[in-house]
Amino acid sequence: MKFLLTYQQQPNAAPPTPQQLAALGAYTQKMLASGTVKLTGGLVRPTRGIQISCEKGKISVTDGPFAETKELIDGFALVEVKSKEEAIALASEFMQIAGDGVGEILQVFDPGPPPGR
Repeated sequence: MKFLLTYQQQPNAAPPTPQQLAALGAYTQKMLASGTVKLTGGLVRPTRGIQISCEKGKISVTDGPFAETKELIDGFALVEVKSKEEAIALASEFMQIAGDGVGEILQVFDPGPPPGR
């Protein structure tokens, strides 16, 4: 099972300390090395974004910003685990290191390997 984990730091939270950043880096490297984390990253601030939509076959592209600063995602990880509970445990471990914030756990549709593989 694959999940997209997101993290948003609380708007009034202090920036991460050097110790927190070091701990987050070590945790991330451990999870990448184990194969649990497939991809991770942070978003560039300020995030303006680009919105793309399709209505009745017509594509529309609009430059942001769209969300208020307090709603922006600071980072994400794509993880592969055996269960929803394992995804919750990983997100909880991360948030204990990252500090005050809000996360979301979204299950990713995974159709499996292409035919013939």
